[in-house]
Amino acid sequence: MAILTISDQPGIRSDDLARDVAGQLQFDLVTQSRLDSLYQSEFAGADAIPACGYADIVISMMARLATEHHLVFAGAGAQYLFRNFPDVFRILLVAPPPVRAGAVMVERSLERPAAAAALRALEREHSVWLQARFGRSAAKPAAFDLTCNAERWDASTLAATIVAAARACGLDHAPLLPPTAERQIQFEVRLRLARLGVPPPGAVSLPARQFAHPSEGIFANLLDFYRIAWEYEPRSFPIEWDEQGHVAESFTPDFYLPELDLYIELTTMKQSLVTKKNRKIKRLREVYPEVNVQVFYQKDFENLIFKYGLEKTAEMIG
Repeated sequence: MAILTISDQPGIRSDDLARDVAGQLQFDLVTQSRLDSLYQSEFAGADAIPACGYADIVISMMARLATEHHLVFAGAGAQYLFRNFPDVFRILLVAPPPVRAGAVMVERSLERPAAAAALRALEREHSVWLQARFGRSAAKPAAFDLTCNAERWDASTLAATIVAAARACGLDHAPLLPPTAERQIQFEVRLRLARLGVPPPGAVSLPARQFAHPSEGIFANLLDFYRIAWEYEPRSFPIEWDEQGHVAESFTPDFYLPELDLYIELTTMKQSLVTKKNRKIKRLREVYPEVNVQVFYQKDFENLIFKYGLEKTAEMIG
């Protein structure tokens, strides 16, 4: 899988250049406008998604595309994305402020002082946008593989230079992203989005419900990913009664897996609170010996997630 990213300073419009580069390399083009359209179409109420979830959502969508095409990505924040992807080539387009102000002046039909002010506003907005989504407002030069001065070269020369550099690095001969690696990326994204309460992209998503603890949302993602049917807190079991025969205490396992006839209880709480829950589980087994219940303690849960969800993507690709 090859991804060529084209980033630019505010005031430089790189979409046409990216389109030319993608055409020459025969890569699929993803611009910021296309990305925003995908983002809005895949997530109901996308505007309400926390900004810190943006990077994972972009990675998810791009990984899906990368199983079928090599990509040219001309979107904001590209320098912070795809760090664990192989065959990524990062381009930065720069130009002096007067040149970029001139471009804004032409694009918006402004006088030069107004265009210079508009450029400063664009730069501030860009920094705020990056800070909210990636925790950084500006990228260091070392974040890019090639920096091009858009003042000195015309668009066709820039495109030819970028294409030649990409071919010299072998991007046009790189393999596509393997399905196994894509599935691993999607699962890792699901885990991180679950912690933010964001339903994952794609056909399989969490039902709209409120989990009592973030770990339950993560576990539900794990079950969804492996296509294991589940129900959340479907039944409460009375385990203690008073002298009049009224239910005095009940226990409600977190999950039920109907295909396995198995109840799951997650116990990721503090150790001081585990004793009470253990007593309830012991009592459940005494009163309902026919009920199959499995308990996952905090260490069990962490080992489960590490084993099935946090393997290094690079290892799978290699």
